[in-house]
Amino acid sequence: MKEILIKEAGSDSFEYISKYIDVDNVDTLVVSTSSAFNIDKQYQESFKNIVNLKPINDIRRINKFFESVNAKLEDGGVFICNVETYTLRKQRILKKYPKGINWGMYTFDFFVKRVSPKVWGLKKVYFFTTAGRNRVLSKAETLGRIYSCGFKVVNETRINGRLWVVVKKIKEPSFDTDPTYGPLISLKRHGKNGKLIKVYKARTMHAYSEYLQEYVYEQNDLQEGGKFKNDFRITTVGKIFRKTWLDELPMILNLLKRDLKLVGVRPLSQQYMSLYPEDFQELRKNYRPGLVPPFYADLPKDLEEIIASEKRYLEAFDKHPIRTDWVYFWKAFNNIVFKKARSN
Repeated sequence: MKEILIKEAGSDSFEYISKYIDVDNVDTLVVSTSSAFNIDKQYQESFKNIVNLKPINDIRRINKFFESVNAKLEDGGVFICNVETYTLRKQRILKKYPKGINWGMYTFDFFVKRVSPKVWGLKKVYFFTTAGRNRVLSKAETLGRIYSCGFKVVNETRINGRLWVVVKKIKEPSFDTDPTYGPLISLKRHGKNGKLIKVYKARTMHAYSEYLQEYVYEQNDLQEGGKFKNDFRITTVGKIFRKTWLDELPMILNLLKRDLKLVGVRPLSQQYMSLYPEDFQELRKNYRPGLVPPFYADLPKDLEEIIASEKRYLEAFDKHPIRTDWVYFWKAFNNIVFKKARSN
């Protein structure tokens, strides 16, 4: 098996894989395939470890493939895979072609392999002509898909132009039938009475990024203002949208649906809500969240100050609801317009 792995993936990749699993173990499955069929039809009922040497870029139905791997792995089993992320792909193309040509080749490749699969009308043409092979994938989308299918990242490293990822099975797949893939996304957030609501926003992150909140928090913690540090999930266009508030415009739909009010505590994801004290989590459920949170009035610097800011707002709101929202709105307006306040 060692010789085969070295021939297919290289000695560096073999050494990396061997750090986490015994490749000669009878409960280890090593394949090089883009088809879930080759996972599903294994005679052995389950495995402790599965390694796929074929890059994820060549798998057409990525989540279905990961779901098949999940089904064949024991609980706590290890899956090792690799991908050429679009960052690594960019480096390869720019290095491959001479200056003056390389950027044109990269732009063409990005449009054909990254943009067209997401554009209505071009998507079917793309998959018909390529069968889904050699797709451009971001690191965020790759890891997000992995997490959505019931895995947790143990380690990752770059080897010979590929990102190798070691993951562990921790639960069953989410089987998400409505992933956030288009330009307008809906995110599950906690609303009044603990009800999960869909908050609409313009996309600023790579697809499947919503599954990576715990991962990003574990890797980078929070920065000043309560946002995740070095959040690689945000796209280049997304950074512009956030600075100009364009990503918030679709939330007007939530105002019309009365899921949100104009001023109120921020609608939080499950992962972010879990960072709050349990008693305050319960208290927050009594209130409808808002489009303009007290954050922009008080400009807290860390999570502790954010919680204190929200407590002050809710205490004031209980006594004088209309006056409190009026005061907080204009404080926030002043900080946003004149002091250029941003949540990050």
